[in-house]
Amino acid sequence: MGNLNIHDAENQELLDRIRQGAADIASELVEKANLKEGQIVVVGCSSSEVTGHNMGSWSTPDIGQAIFDGIYSVFKPLNIYVAAQCCEHLNRAIIIERAASAPFEQVNVLPQPKAGGSFATAAYKTLTDPVAVEEIKADAGIDIGGTLIGMHLKKVAVPVKLEHNHLEQAIVLAARTRLKYIGGERAVYQ
Repeated sequence: MGNLNIHDAENQELLDRIRQGAADIASELVEKANLKEGQIVVVGCSSSEVTGHNMGSWSTPDIGQAIFDGIYSVFKPLNIYVAAQCCEHLNRAIIIERAASAPFEQVNVLPQPKAGGSFATAAYKTLTDPVAVEEIKADAGIDIGGTLIGMHLKKVAVPVKLEHNHLEQAIVLAARTRLKYIGGERAVYQ
């Protein structure tokens, strides 16, 4: 597991840069996806990839917390729910506020840095009333480091091109969802 001495000025600068980068990503997604109050954004995050290591090999709680804090600082004031995707060791379960969990089946698990991931662990520690759910159908998503969030997005997912498409060493992808078009050639759409 990656450890940072947060009292070290260089590491504090790194955490500040990561926190701000995560906030910039979240802000850009809010704008480009036209997110609204009450919507859910699923976030998958590999702190290992952010630090330039292979996924799952360098889980760093301080970095997971910095990323969560940056994203949460944007979404919480807008009353947009953050759904933190756990790693595959927890079958990509989701950590979310209880208030947003009603339609989804809850599961019994407490994420840890090496079983759930540093980002999901930070979410569990930070959210007001966190619960784990087996799956969700989110309105938008952020994938930091190739964690594969697609299984937790509503149909139909649409890529969102971000200017902030890296967080340190990790590639960042984003998506929004739209309603399905149904009815064929005689249908009229909004």
